[in-house]
Amino acid sequence: MSNLTKRDLVVRISNETGMVQKDVMKIVQRLLNSFAESMGKGQTIELRNFGVFEVKLRKARVGRNPNRPEKDITIPARIVIKFKPGKEVKARLQNLTQDIATKESAKA
Repeated sequence: MSNLTKRDLVVRISNETGMVQKDVMKIVQRLLNSFAESMGKGQTIELRNFGVFEVKLRKARVGRNPNRPEKDITIPARIVIKFKPGKEVKARLQNLTQDIATKESAKA
């Protein structure tokens, strides 16, 4: 499995729609900027059937350095982004899980 980059996404959309890649890049970048701006304000981004990006506060906690387990380290609270997949994404992930499980069992 390879990664999907912003450039790959632009090329794919351009090929599927017939739009010029430069115009598609502007649209994709504006979309990403809007997401970043909204999340920077603490807003939730809900995309039906795809999923929800939610800004949450992760509580402060105590951690340990495996090299020096006798010394506790305080990890401060911070803001994180959680993603909850929608129905369509969950279904595709379930199919991927089944495919990988089938391939693994065939190897054994």
